[in-house]
Amino acid sequence: MIIYYNSRCSKCRAAKGLLEENKCDFTIREYLKDPPTKKELKELIVKLQCKPIDIVRKTEPLFIEKYKSEKISDSQWIKILSEHPILIERPIIIDGERAIVGRPAGFIVNFLKK
Repeated sequence: MIIYYNSRCSKCRAAKGLLEENKCDFTIREYLKDPPTKKELKELIVKLQCKPIDIVRKTEPLFIEKYKSEKISDSQWIKILSEHPILIERPIIIDGERAIVGRPAGFIVNFLKK
C-alpha cells in the first residue's frame, strides 16, 4: 500500500493511524515533496475510477483564486495537479489496482475489509 500523505493534515494522520492499527504494510508518499508525475496521476485516476476534478481540493486558495471559474479539461487538470500537488485531495490510499480518497475515515475501514 501507498498513502499520499501530508504530515500537517489531520485526516492524513488519522488515515496513517488506521493503517497502523490494522497492521497494514504501507509506504508513505509525501506527495508535496515528491509530486506524482502526469503518468502516475493518470494511473491513479483509473484506480480511483473518477475524473481528475474529483480529486481537486476545491477549498484550497490556489483553486479558488486561479481555477474555480475556469473550464479545464481532464488532461489540463492532470498537468495542473502534477505542477501544484497542493491541489490534490488527501489522503489517498493505493493498494495494487485499487485506490481510495480516505475521507471520511470510515471509507478507509471499508476499503481495508475488501
